[in-house]
Amino acid sequence: MEKLAPAHIDSPFKFRFPEPEKIPQTLLTLDSAAIGYAQNPILRGLNLSLFGTSRIGLLGHNGAGKSSLIKTIAGNLPLLAGERIEGAHLRLGYFAQHQLEALDMDASAALHLLRITPKASEQQVRNFLGGFGFQGDRAFELIRHFSGGEKARLALAIIAWQKPNLLLLDEPTNHLDLEVREALTLALLAFEGAVIIVSHDRHLLRNTVDEFLLVANGKAEPFAGDLEDYHEWLLQDKKNRDLEAPATLGDAPSIKIDKKETRQNAALKREKLKPFTQAIRVLEQKMDKLQKQLGELDAKLADPDLYVREAAQAQTYLREQGQLRQTLGQIEEEWLEKTDTLEQLSRDLD
Repeated sequence: MEKLAPAHIDSPFKFRFPEPEKIPQTLLTLDSAAIGYAQNPILRGLNLSLFGTSRIGLLGHNGAGKSSLIKTIAGNLPLLAGERIEGAHLRLGYFAQHQLEALDMDASAALHLLRITPKASEQQVRNFLGGFGFQGDRAFELIRHFSGGEKARLALAIIAWQKPNLLLLDEPTNHLDLEVREALTLALLAFEGAVIIVSHDRHLLRNTVDEFLLVANGKAEPFAGDLEDYHEWLLQDKKNRDLEAPATLGDAPSIKIDKKETRQNAALKREKLKPFTQAIRVLEQKMDKLQKQLGELDAKLADPDLYVREAAQAQTYLREQGQLRQTLGQIEEEWLEKTDTLEQLSRDLD
């Protein structure tokens, strides 16, 4: 796991996920599950057991089925086949972007919590919401004019308030700034229940999960490697797709292949794909450069004497580290989107 930045000790965000009342050994099981929509499976033959100690990151291309798997575990997406078996005392906490839209815009942050626990005192609610950045009367203002980041913090607060023993987090950092991301990372580190996360935030994944599932090719299987290995897998997977043979024209002897026309079509296809391949190449160069810069900073920050000998310089390094991680996460997300677009466009042009 990465070293967490001491610079965030003074952050105004010091929220936590309260200790669950009960953490059963087995929380939930999927048995021979088929997951998808309208009888069209995205994932098949899935066998997954979630334990009280499970801390899992879901990896895979956009559209591979990561969010569908999370929705199925949450019980929001019915299985097409197989069984979903809840353990006794399961308490789910599910965060997804659509939940921000489901918030009551004409209610306050405090009222959202009081609706769940009417007997809670005003001071209890104030204290709890204060850790999520809603200090003082801000906790009682209507959320209609809250920013996306404030709504995301409130959605996390609502989940934490209910003391779940299984957290399902689908891109939880999308609207959060750097300090809130770090506070969330610390809160998840201290959380005593199980966690499943979908995120492009490598820093969050490195620090909060200890195993990965790769969602790809209609399956969700354990991934034997770390995030650097996954990056290599993505690159290799892209190469494999590029090398896939084009659709055959059949064996009918009457069909003659015009080699000149084939070359022209291939050249035309390359020309249409060129802006995407060039953009992807530039992004890969940027990612390599950022990884190198992060490695150099990590080496400097690994020196414990730095924080005593050159405290101001250490804080500068920590800020640079946070900014580089955030930039790297954004570039990786853009890279995934462009490779997915390139693959789809390539198929459309075949």
